[in-house]
Amino acid sequence: MRHSLPLAPQFYVTAPQPCPYLEGRMERKLFTALQGDNAQGLNDALSQQGFRRSQNVLYRPSCTDCNLCFSARIDVSKFSVSKNQKRIVKRNQYLTRRPTSPWATEEQFDLFRTYLDNRHADGGMADMDVFEFAAMIEETPIRSRVIEYRNEETDLLTAVCLTDVIEDGVSMVYSFYQPDLQRQSLGTFLILDHIYIAHDVGLPYVYLGYWVPGSQKMAYKARFSGLELYVDNKWQPYETLKDDPILERRCATDSIAQQVSNIALPPS
Repeated sequence: MRHSLPLAPQFYVTAPQPCPYLEGRMERKLFTALQGDNAQGLNDALSQQGFRRSQNVLYRPSCTDCNLCFSARIDVSKFSVSKNQKRIVKRNQYLTRRPTSPWATEEQFDLFRTYLDNRHADGGMADMDVFEFAAMIEETPIRSRVIEYRNEETDLLTAVCLTDVIEDGVSMVYSFYQPDLQRQSLGTFLILDHIYIAHDVGLPYVYLGYWVPGSQKMAYKARFSGLELYVDNKWQPYETLKDDPILERRCATDSIAQQVSNIALPPS
């Protein structure tokens, strides 16, 4: 018997597990498979509604009693580089950007392991092996690039970002870098460079993943001007939200059925 993929995406919910950002809380995700002939269109549409990609899955936080993971992006037209960010760019002028196809290498994996062991040894990705790393990089049904940053004198691989190209921007799926170069502020530099990439190719946004109020791991994202958060089913400037005390007391109220019904799907 021949089976075909469903015409409309099917949405599911993960089992609760400890939140990696806020101690003592549990997280849950709403997700759907990224597959079929319209995978790029689905990724474009759902990225604009707060979803993120992990391999061939699109997901968005859908916690039972917490709603503090806000999808974040930078409006390139409203970004203005700060003095400190200018210094970061200058300190990293020795790096050369090299975009490549989404193909994993041993050199990338070695840097990835070094980064995890030093920065996220107790995180959810800490036990990833070379095969899982390859899957993270290579299993993509959409337009993706691996952007390498190398020392122009030694050719040493210093930083890597897995980047998706979507309808209205570039999405930084996952980045990692030499952890011992703290003075270089490589995490900030990668975001700055993606802002320049988006500007050069005429794309309006850089998607950063999630921002969580009260999480020190996420605090650096609020230092970028032009930041927007996906709040109440629409993108809103961070500047108008940051002093709102209600933001940190938000609780999930919509049922899963309501959340799914509010998702705008692309034409099939």
